[in-house]
Amino acid sequence: MNNFYVIANSEKDTGFKLTDKISEYIVSKGRKCICQKLDSENGSRRYNLADAGLIPEDTDCVIVLGGDGTLIQAARDLSGLNIPVFGINIGTLGYLTEIDREQAFPAIDKLIADDYYVDRRMILRGVVYRGGKKLYSDIALNDIVVNRMGSLKIINFDIYVNGEFLITYPADGLIVSTPTGSTAYNLSAGGPIVRPQTECILMTPVCPHLLNKSSVVFGGDDVLEIRMTPVRAGVEERVVTFDGTDYIKLVEGDRIVISKSDTQASLIRIAKHNFLQILRNKLT
Repeated sequence: MNNFYVIANSEKDTGFKLTDKISEYIVSKGRKCICQKLDSENGSRRYNLADAGLIPEDTDCVIVLGGDGTLIQAARDLSGLNIPVFGINIGTLGYLTEIDREQAFPAIDKLIADDYYVDRRMILRGVVYRGGKKLYSDIALNDIVVNRMGSLKIINFDIYVNGEFLITYPADGLIVSTPTGSTAYNLSAGGPIVRPQTECILMTPVCPHLLNKSSVVFGGDDVLEIRMTPVRAGVEERVVTFDGTDYIKLVEGDRIVISKSDTQASLIRIAKHNFLQILRNKLT
């Protein structure tokens, strides 16, 4: 690799000290490096973390400084560029970001020497329709979640798969996740763990008011549709979130169509970790 792009957030890298050190180190190795230092207070931007429009076409790798949440948001923003992303963990959680700050510079040496591999992950796309018109569209690397907000009243929704009715859920919420997201909220709600490279869609109800509380695993090419049914008290307190950040309020009659995105997340790995070893460490 020769051309690098570093993305950092001031909340994670105070004063961008590590960002500057990494940039200087890459340049000292005779490579090119550009930094995108993000202002976390800028609420008007049309991206989650990274402005893809600023990244040069010849970029070989985007280095992201932060925790898993930071990496997820960057991967979503950059999924359409087909540029691999490498995460260095300076946050509180490092399941996806396998390298921490102490290992950063040896890892960069491996990137420069082309000693790495690219792990491609499935992404979901969710489209919200209201009154027959497209209201909102976004993607998610982990999950798309329909949940209640405000009071503790249950919410009701109908589930269709490939246009065919499946079930009506009265529940606290519903998680539709990728294999990458299977070890996140999905797991906490009792859903199954799936190998990250698998192409499938997981659906897990959150505290359903039914005797059957099982998750369902669909094929990667299946299309799920969640339809908002009437609420009992006439108060709309439903919301859909994408990777836990971007959200939109839902009302009766809204439809959320979820399918596999035509883009993927490309995550750089330095070492080929054994999935069973990672799973064992997470479960113990």
